[in-house]
Amino acid sequence: MTNQEAVVHEIDTEQMKVWRHAIHRNPELGFEEHATSALVAEQLRAWGYEVHTGIAVTGVVGVLRWGTGEGRGIGLRADMDAIPVQEMTGLPWASVNPGKMHGCGHDGHTAMLLGAARVLAERARDGRLPGNGIVTLIFQPAEELGGGGGARRMIEEGLFERFPCDAIFGMHNFPGIPVGQVHVRPGAFMASSDKVLIRFIGRGGHGGMPHMAVDPTLPAAATVLGLQSIVGRNVNPNLAAVISVGRLAAGSAYNVIGETAELELSVRTLDPEVRDLVERRIRELAEHQARAYACSSEIRYERGYPVLINAAEPTAFAVEVARRTFGADHVVANAQPLTGSEDFAFLLERVAGCYLLVGNGDNGHAGGKWAGGCMVHNPHYDFNDACLAVGARLWIGLVEQYFHN
Repeated sequence: MTNQEAVVHEIDTEQMKVWRHAIHRNPELGFEEHATSALVAEQLRAWGYEVHTGIAVTGVVGVLRWGTGEGRGIGLRADMDAIPVQEMTGLPWASVNPGKMHGCGHDGHTAMLLGAARVLAERARDGRLPGNGIVTLIFQPAEELGGGGGARRMIEEGLFERFPCDAIFGMHNFPGIPVGQVHVRPGAFMASSDKVLIRFIGRGGHGGMPHMAVDPTLPAAATVLGLQSIVGRNVNPNLAAVISVGRLAAGSAYNVIGETAELELSVRTLDPEVRDLVERRIRELAEHQARAYACSSEIRYERGYPVLINAAEPTAFAVEVARRTFGADHVVANAQPLTGSEDFAFLLERVAGCYLLVGNGDNGHAGGKWAGGCMVHNPHYDFNDACLAVGARLWIGLVEQYFHN
């Protein structure tokens, strides 16, 4: 029996389904993952891990040592939180918590890492892990909370000082990629994510006598149009930037010119310098449009997750492990970058590592008009249980090969 065959035999896919469905049934939002973290901690303790709880409120860290218990350390991270969406799947394991669902697959991510953790503990106990090593399993809360995400808070509470890692890896399911495939790329892989509120302040008045008012909707409308000139005329065409107006609000009645008009923007970039450029130009554009229409402006610019940048060496290593595990034809090593965002980027700013995507296929159970699959954050989405063994095998392969090198 080859090592890969042995790993497949050891992985308990049915138990991973049990964990996944239990977590899915009881989704918990960021920093509220008390039941989920308790389940994780209980399992890790049973397998002999050194378990630390209460990091960033509900975060759990499990440490496994073998050999001399010294030497290099590798970190593996899974996120645990749900999103504030009403689930509409109708599945037997659907959310029982109104307005909350595991619509991004973090239930699956947690189950995959637990499945790998059990196998790694057994192999360490039997002396089947190579060399001397330390594995740090990071079960992170609050990935979905924007700039206040759990990764940054774990770092602020001393994650890497308490649990040093020489390399760190994370993964996420992705609908539309076939089950069993792994997609990754070195360098910028996911975008930064910033939130902007622009308020234009004028002087209210009667809709029939606009000359006696100062209309803030004019600079707001001009700014909506002008924002796309930043992407089209200021950003290098070979680089990416996205500016989306998610909310535009003004006035309260058809015949009243309101005092204020507001825009809320989502801004995403794949380069730190482009991120700085876009912020500067948004501020300049909004301020000058306000003055052009005799208004004033207020801008609140909130920087969220940074650009997620995969380090070259850990990414090359992850690609080689994935090829050995699943075959070269199942690995895309130079995948297109995504304009979605991930707070794993904060971890990569501190420790060199790699973030990978594993195929979620058609989401397993999406039906009706979603029979061809749907993207994450859709109320009909469900993590595909066929991915569980894929993720666990990749985690185990990364650990074993890391300490062979």
